[in-house]
Amino acid sequence: MKARIRIKRVYDEPGKEDGRRILVDRLWPRGLTKEKAKIDYWAKDIAPSNDLRKWYGHDPAKWNEFRKRYFAELNLNAESVKALTEAMGKGPVSFVYSSTEQTINNAEALKLYLERKT
Repeated sequence: MKARIRIKRVYDEPGKEDGRRILVDRLWPRGLTKEKAKIDYWAKDIAPSNDLRKWYGHDPAKWNEFRKRYFAELNLNAESVKALTEAMGKGPVSFVYSSTEQTINNAEALKLYLERKT
């Protein structure tokens, strides 16, 4: 599964290499139309809870703890994890997100979670 999942900012231009574009944020990206975003599946139920998202605030010092808490939320949300993996299909997939933080974000954490599950 590692090679299949790409991480990409939703505001970056969609490309053929993206495969299925799955938005993994709870909130729709500001200022972006559905046509421009080219989202194939919106996995808003898989995103971190509002409380966790606000607590984390993309603080690098909280990254490890954020992942632990997010993984715990995902473990309790098996139905949404299953729906996501079904939506991913067999081909390439891009988890798209809206944060300006490009390395320590929920899309990257979700990719790590799924890689550990396989």
